[in-house]
Amino acid sequence: MRRPPLSALLPVIRGVGQVDFMASYWAGILFIVALFVGGWQYGMFGLLGSGVATLTAYVFGAASDRVRLGLEGFPGTLIGVAFVLYFGTSWVTMLLTIGGCIGGSVLTSAMNSVLTPYSLPTLTAPFCVITTVMLLAASSFRHVAQGRIGPPPPSATRGAIPLSWNEVWQGMFRGIGQVFFQDKWYVGLIFLVGLLMASRVAAAAAVLSSLFGMFVAWALGAPAADVAAGLYGYNAVLTAMALCGVFVVLSPLGVLFAVIGAASATALTAAITDFFLPFGGHTLTWPFVLVTWVFLAAIPVLSRLRRT
Repeated sequence: MRRPPLSALLPVIRGVGQVDFMASYWAGILFIVALFVGGWQYGMFGLLGSGVATLTAYVFGAASDRVRLGLEGFPGTLIGVAFVLYFGTSWVTMLLTIGGCIGGSVLTSAMNSVLTPYSLPTLTAPFCVITTVMLLAASSFRHVAQGRIGPPPPSATRGAIPLSWNEVWQGMFRGIGQVFFQDKWYVGLIFLVGLLMASRVAAAAAVLSSLFGMFVAWALGAPAADVAAGLYGYNAVLTAMALCGVFVVLSPLGVLFAVIGAASATALTAAITDFFLPFGGHTLTWPFVLVTWVFLAAIPVLSRLRRT
């Protein structure tokens, strides 16, 4: 019996939502709307990435529940958005996205095989690996780089600025949007509405952790322009959501655990940015992945915390 076309699209939509751990169709739809508001190319390549990764997993026989819930599609979403941001809109980028998402799907399965015995999720690690490798290789491929590897950070194009009230509240929304590489505050607002429709806890965690990440970075003396752009918020957002109800049972101690994780991800953002500076300084979501793995690995010996 053939599946109706709409049902075949649902895992792709969920794949977009699962970037923020949301399996809700409505969250996925609003996330897609937000990407198109940010730029048609982000929406198109985000959907292409989720579709290719989901199809690859389905063809090779990945677990049906993972495919259905969008867990095979979200690394492809981020690969597609990242590639069009860093390499521009072209047929080469489209082919690169297809190839990258196929490779990312295989890598997702490989990492699942390795990490599952330790009860660790892959998170966005497949996206980080594929995108980092391509960014490092891009300078050797003239048709890939096209003379640009994404926009420079705001601190490289503007002088030091004070952190005004407008920059704080807009930066909070940007920190949520930067999970998808979106730097417009109103795009981040649409993402937040999508989160709110799926989970009030996740929405609250995103708002508070974005502000907290900004505060930690500002207090430590990070460039105010980068703080206002949300570049120190998005890894804190993902880490806080992961440790505050997604993978860890929600409790007062669990919230404290998530706060410490968000602060750690913010500090690690600066370290990884500096580490990758000779290659363009593209931090991606490495801080979120590394911090969340460490914190989840610690839970079995912390008796007052429980995994979901």
